[in-house]
Formats: sequence, C-alpha cells, structure tokens
Amino acid sequence: MRLIRKTSAPLLACVLLTLSAAAPGAAAGPAGHLPATAAPAAEGPDPIDFAVVVDQSDSLSDEDLAREVEAASLITQGEISAQSRAAVIGFGSSEKPGQSPVREVCSLTTADTAGRQRLSDCVQQLADRDDKEMGPGTDFPAAVRQAVDRLAEKGDKGIPKVVFLLTDGRLDVSDSPEYGTDEASRQANGAKRLAEELARARKESVQIWPLGFGGRIDRAALTRMAEGGYRNGCPGLPDSAPKMRVVDSSAKIDKALQETFAAARCAGLAHGTVGKPPADLYVTIPPIATDGSITVGKHDPKVSVTYYDPDGRRVPTQGEFAGSSFETSGQDGPVEALRVKNPLPGKWRVRIEAPEGHRDREVSVRAIWQGRLRSAVTLSPASPRPGEEAVVEVRMQTRRGVVITDPEQLKGVRVSARMSGAGFDPVVVPLADDGSKPDARANDVRYTGRFTVPATASGELRLTTEMAAPGVTSDRRPLHARVSEGTPVITAGLTVDRGELHPGGTFTGTLDVTNNDSGPHTLRLALADQPPGSGLRITPATVNAAPGGSSTRFTVTLGPEVPLGELSGRITVTDLGDRGRVLDNAFLGVRVTAKPTLWDEWWWVFTAAAVVLLGLAAVAVVRLKARVRRRDLAGTKLELRAEGQRSSGTLTIRPGQSPGGEFLFSVDRSGGGAPALRRGGSPAYRLRRTSAGQLLLKPPSGRERTLGQGEPAGLGDGLELVVGDGNSTSGAGRDGRGSRDGRGGRGGGGGGRGGGPGDGGARAGRWRMPSPRGGSPTGSSNGSGRRGGRSRGDASAAAPGQRGTTRRPDPNF
Repeated sequence: MRLIRKTSAPLLACVLLTLSAAAPGAAAGPAGHLPATAAPAAEGPDPIDFAVVVDQSDSLSDEDLAREVEAASLITQGEISAQSRAAVIGFGSSEKPGQSPVREVCSLTTADTAGRQRLSDCVQQLADRDDKEMGPGTDFPAAVRQAVDRLAEKGDKGIPKVVFLLTDGRLDVSDSPEYGTDEASRQANGAKRLAEELARARKESVQIWPLGFGGRIDRAALTRMAEGGYRNGCPGLPDSAPKMRVVDSSAKIDKALQETFAAARCAGLAHGTVGKPPADLYVTIPPIATDGSITVGKHDPKVSVTYYDPDGRRVPTQGEFAGSSFETSGQDGPVEALRVKNPLPGKWRVRIEAPEGHRDREVSVRAIWQGRLRSAVTLSPASPRPGEEAVVEVRMQTRRGVVITDPEQLKGVRVSARMSGAGFDPVVVPLADDGSKPDARANDVRYTGRFTVPATASGELRLTTEMAAPGVTSDRRPLHARVSEGTPVITAGLTVDRGELHPGGTFTGTLDVTNNDSGPHTLRLALADQPPGSGLRITPATVNAAPGGSSTRFTVTLGPEVPLGELSGRITVTDLGDRGRVLDNAFLGVRVTAKPTLWDEWWWVFTAAAVVLLGLAAVAVVRLKARVRRRDLAGTKLELRAEGQRSSGTLTIRPGQSPGGEFLFSVDRSGGGAPALRRGGSPAYRLRRTSAGQLLLKPPSGRERTLGQGEPAGLGDGLELVVGDGNSTSGAGRDGRGSRDGRGGRGGGGGGRGGGPGDGGARAGRWRMPSPRGGSPTGSSNGSGRRGGRSRGDASAAAPGQRGTTRRPDPNF
C-alpha cells in the first residue's frame, strides 16, 4: 500500500507554502505570546570598505587593460552588502609636469543600488589612458598611499578595509624625479617609500591583496606588499590572511580576483557555467547562504540577462519576490550583477541573449555568497555558581528561522563560546559536535562544550557564540545569565515532548520544580529566539511553585505561518521573585512538517474507491463490448424473394458495415433484370439488431417492424425479404418448400413450384424465369418435370443462349 500511496501522490493538487524571511523577534509578552508584528532587527552581511587599484602603465596592452576593467567591475558589482563602500583608482607614474601617478576614477561610494550603478559607469574610465596626465611607470607607493588615504577617511574602525591591487609588472619609478636624481636612487627610494606606506596601511588596519599577471611579475615584491599591510583576516580563519597571487595572463584575472575578493570578504564563491549567447548558464547557491550576488561577465553590454530561481520562476530585477529581495546593477556595462537577500537555495538559471554580431564572446556566471547564521544558546545550569562546571550548547539557524540540521552545510566550521563578566578575564570555550562528552551525539549540528565558571565571577555573565568557516558568520548575539551565590532555594528542570507537528499544532512539556523556601515563588515560562511571525505561544505563562516539589505540564501552540523544518528557539523558566534569575532553559527540538492534505489523510479510501471504480469500469467495458457484439450484424444474410421464389442473389453483411448495429440497403430494380439487394442506395431500408438480439426493419416509408429469423417479410410489389445468419437461412419457397428427402413439392403432386430433384434444398427461392412455351410449369411426383416442361433447376430447360449470360456484380459493393 505504501507503493500505491507514493505512485498515486501526483494526483494531489499542489499545496503552495511561502516561507517569509525570518529575523530575531522580541521577547515573549506577559502571556508568553510572540507578536507577529515584532520589528525585526537589521540583519545582513557585514560591510567592508575596499579600493580596487589598477595598473595603467604602458606595459599593458589595450586588451590587458580592458580585462582589468572587467575584473574591477566584477568585485564592485558583486559586493553583497549595501552598506559597503568602494573606490576605484588607476595608477602609473609621474615623470614630467602635468602628470600624476594616480587617477581616482571612482571616489569612495556606498554600494547600494544607485551607488553600484555609479561604480559600473565610472570604472569604465580606466580604459582611457592619457600620456599627458599619467606617466608610463609603476609607482606602487603612490597607489598604496592613495588607497589608504581614501579608506582611512571617515571610516568606521570596526569595518574591514581592503586594497586589491592589480599589476602586470614591478616597481618602476626610475624616471620619476620625486624619488631622486638618478635611476638607482629613485628605485631605492621607491622601495623605501613603499615600505613606509605599507607600515601606514598596517597602522590604519588596511589589508593589501596583490594580484599579478603575466611574466614580468616580481613575486617577492608582491609578497612583501601582502605581508606588510594589516594581517588580520576573517576571525578564526588563519588562511584568510592577505596573500599575493599570480596568474599567467590577464585572461585569468577576473576569476582570480573574484576568488581573492571572496577570501578577503569572508564569503563563499560558487563557479557557474560558461557559454556564448543565446544560452542558459547555471550556478548553485548553497542552502546556508543568506545573502549573495550572481555576477555575469558579459564583456559586451549588448548581452541581456534574465534570472530564474531554482523553482523555475523568473525573478524581478528589482523588488521583492517569494521571500527574497532583488537588486540588479550594471545592465549597461560589461559586468551585470543580481544581488539577492534570502536567496532560494539550489541551481539558478541565467538566460543570456544577444543580437547578431554580439555573440562571439563567452559569458561566465558566478555567485558570491555569505551565510549569516543566528545562534541559539543554552547554558546548564542556567545560573551556575562560581567554581561550578557548566555546559554550553549552541544551535544555528538561518534568517528564515530554519535550524541547520545537515552537518555538510557546516563542514569545516569551528565554533566557540566566549564567556565574559564581572570579576574575571574573558574565557573562550571550544565547542564540538564529535560525540565526545558533553556532546550527546556526533554530527547532529549541536555544538557543545564544558567550562568552569571562574571562582571570582560575580553578577551577570555574558555568553557570545563565535563561528569560523569560509562564507559563514554568526550574529554574535549574547546569552545573558547570572551567577548564583550560595545554594539556590529553588531549582527547576524543563523537559519537552519532542516529535513532528504541523502548523497550528501543539506539543507539551513538563516543568519540575523543587522549592526549598518557606513560601511560594512565581515562575515565568517564556519562548526565546523565535523567528517573527511564527506565532508561538506557551500556556500557562506563569506557574505558582509552592514549597516542596511539584510538576506542571505546559503546552506550546504553533502559529499557522511557522516555518517548516526543525523548530528553532528555546523555552526558559525564570524566578520573578529573584530578579528574573534564569532557572533552566531547553531547546524546542520539534520538527514542523506541512499539514496533510485531504489526499494524505484519506489516500487509502481514495485508492480503494479507485480500485472499485476501475473494477466497475472493467465490467462496464466488458458488458458494452458484449452488447456491441450482440448488435453486430456481421455475417447476417439477406435474401430477396419474388412470388415466393428466390431472387437472383443474396447480400451478406460484412464486418464493419453495421456500425451501431444498423445496416442500410436498397432494392435495385434497374437494368430490366431481376430485382437485387444493394448496400446503401436510395430509397434505403434500415435493418438493425437490438441489444436483446431482436431484428427490426424500417422501410423507406412506414413504421419499423419486427423480423423473425428466417421468416419472410413483405417489401411490397410482390417482394419479400428473408434474413438469416448465413448458415441457417431457409432456402425453400413459401408454397414449394423442399421435403426432407429432397424430392418435389409438398405431397409430390402437380402444381408445386419447387420442381426437380433436390431443388427444395439447393435452389429454392431463386427468381423463376418465365417458361419459353408460356405454359405453367408442373411438377411430377418424382420431380422429373416431364409434364409441361423442365424445372429451372434442370440445365436442359434453359435456352442455349442463357448459359453465357453476364454475371451480376457483387451486391456488397
């Protein structure tokens, strides 16, 4: 039956489920209810300030410079945060009056929708070199100084600052007078000045990521630049420290620069497919991504792009759609990008089109993304004493409020908790998901660790989760707790009855309390870390704990719009009489699945009914076929008689000539010969057979009447019709029926019409030609026909010329 259920499921009408974007909600109200209108906190990827510094020296060909322009466009357009700022600077050297070693084509610009479009336009100015304004050398010190100046001004010290430097060569200030009077001193002073600028970059917390291409690269100089600037990269990821990179030619710098940008940006990069327009390109965004940009390296602005999500739906270039936000920029430039907040995970389709004459360049698609996860933390005991051992457990969820349960999505992640508070230095607690105590089970994506609260701790504790993984960051929201002093007078424990639920369903749990105080305490049950709009509520919201031990059952009700998947959040119990001290907390751990449809609940009834209906249909088909067979006139033989004798021919109904059990025929009296039957014709008789097997004849005019099998029916003008099945049709005349022994007419006397020997069985009913002598034929008792002439059945009675008469045509045609 399970197989029947699975194969029959496509018959079910589709149920659409829209998951709204989730954000941290407010704390539960007095009744334990999470208001659906809670204002979400601002969430998104951390911004960065960066400068793209592009070598414009005369050693670059026009093609190399064009590729640098496209690479710079890729990272300015692909930036995933609308709060980031970007600048684009070209550099060469200053060798004579009127020249400057740097050219700032894009000032520091916020990368919102309008800003990204401005960056797309201004970066194109890099392709225009003017020897009057810039010399042909390579002045690295001036380039680094200009970038650091821009990134350091009016900047937030907490925002990372990064310089991406593209070059095809090495330091060359040999013709720049500001560095000395001769070539050797200029090069030496240029190297010294570069070291000073790198030290300043390190002081201003500016990272330097050099990218070289071609065969003239000074790798050692690029390494010194990467190591001379600020070295702190993504927190907890040693491999994210700035480093230099070299590729063979400018044809590879777009890919290399995006990979470098993703590493510096603490983001992930997904490489898609390439192709020439018209074509469909594909790129995959992982489930853990919460923000991303799909970049399309078009090369030619004439290429148009259309984007389709993993469900095959065309998404807008601007605005909201299916829980995601979209912004497109660079549509009139060589690089186009679609920035997506809360992207639908899976394979995205990018359709590229171009007019004739603009289809010779390969187009590439990539996705840069970041997963900003929300953490849910529990501490056990919830209020530890100084010197007491405590266990921290952390779970991660996406912005949509869905708990991460697939360990592959967090493969290679490092999670830790940072405990801070009064009376002690911060403590970092490594967390693991390896099944070693205190972790309950390996690879369940619950990160657990144990630590001892410092003996000097007092007052409040602050526990912050930190996560380190390529492309993944945590929100670093703290869990607040408080140190207990002495033996607590009241303790509590929460247990949750876990299982699967549907939106709008309920689950229960138990609160066990031990009150060692002399009076009752009022405890509060609340829900925390819930996505807004989930509509969860807990009852009762407060519990009166009398002295001694007690157990209270509570119920949690899910809202109709709760996200599917493992339910995020936790339940907390606090003592309102002890300044809201947290007594215990527990993860919900309930899995939410879609409500069963009518088919899901009653599939077995529908299946059984379908089987019955199929059986009835089969019976009906069999009966219908039997009915059709009973009414079919195929094989039925029609004979025409005149004056009780047979006609000159018969008509046999062939298969397919009686659709619906009806057959039309006519009597042909043309040609001066004997009347004959013909299929069709006019005026037509209609012969049909009912489902009961009864034969009915309808003349051209007149009423329909019943025919008996083998019984003659008058047609008028002395004609009669006899209908049989081809094997049982009678061959005898009305008056001259053949006797059983094949002899003459009835009684053997004269006047019989059936004539010679055996004539009643073999030749009765044929058209009788008039006697040549005009006399009436008489039959003898022995059928010899000697008196008055011979019977037609006797060959000697026919005139000599009649043996060669023309055969009548087949009446079936």
